[in-house]
Amino acid sequence: MPAPVTSPRPRPSDPRPSDPRPSDDVELRRVAVNGIDVNVALQGEGPAVLLLHGFPHTWRLWTRVMGPLAVRHRVIAPDMRGAGASTRAAGGYDAGTLACDAEALLDALGVRSAAVVGIDAGTPPAFLLAMRRPELVRRLVVMESLLGGLPGAEEFLAQGPPWWFGFHAVPGLAETVLTGHEAQYVDWFLGTGSLGEGVDPAVRDAFVRAYTGTDALRCAFSYYRALPTSSEQIAAAVAGGSLTVPAMAVGARPVGRVLERQLRPVADHLVGHLIEDCGHIIPLHRPEALLRLLEPFLDPGPGAEGSPAGG
Repeated sequence: MPAPVTSPRPRPSDPRPSDPRPSDDVELRRVAVNGIDVNVALQGEGPAVLLLHGFPHTWRLWTRVMGPLAVRHRVIAPDMRGAGASTRAAGGYDAGTLACDAEALLDALGVRSAAVVGIDAGTPPAFLLAMRRPELVRRLVVMESLLGGLPGAEEFLAQGPPWWFGFHAVPGLAETVLTGHEAQYVDWFLGTGSLGEGVDPAVRDAFVRAYTGTDALRCAFSYYRALPTSSEQIAAAVAGGSLTVPAMAVGARPVGRVLERQLRPVADHLVGHLIEDCGHIIPLHRPEALLRLLEPFLDPGPGAEGSPAGG
């Protein structure tokens, strides 16, 4: 795990933390969608791929896969609502609203069809977007998350959910405890999520900046406080029909094949993969292994779109 460093906090008058300059071929743009401003990183040309991150991440979670994907795709990687340089909204952290954010972002960018990739907190909105707008979502990839109360996660949750779910869920508690110690807290998740190997220092520092300050933490933990609503939205979507979009579930440690098991009964076309010796933050920890799965799935070639996927 990288050693904690002191990161300057944004001044109270700053509306958002600054985002360090990305590589020359990545464009950062602010887009007004669904009542908020979304900071989005754009790279490449071709069929669109939307990447939705989790906690404690920003669009920079995808740093090591964006370039290779951008060779053949238009890669769209936003800071999700409340994260990074996007608006720290008062509410709207349920999966349904986040799915609307994603849909509105694609519309604002003129995208009529996109593959959607979600990890961690980005998985539920990716799933709901595919359920609601199958004509918009060309392919769906979901990773290292749970989908509400759908069957299949019973063994994983036998001892209860991970400890931080309860800690984050209590309104106001985690912000009060963690303000002033954000770097150490982010480092714990990055170390655990990479099986102790850590991440690139520049990426790590960007994450720490993004989650420093009481309001930044409040936004992050609002995702957890909205989980009951998100779970109801997922259950309602499944009750109304199946997932018709070709989908891939990718697991590592600790979630493994849980997400695949949840999706199997509700997905018409599903392939599942487990990346061995890989921590939770797959795009940073094992990007090459992830790309070996993503690239053929996102660009399967003529005639493959309608064929079922097994595995």
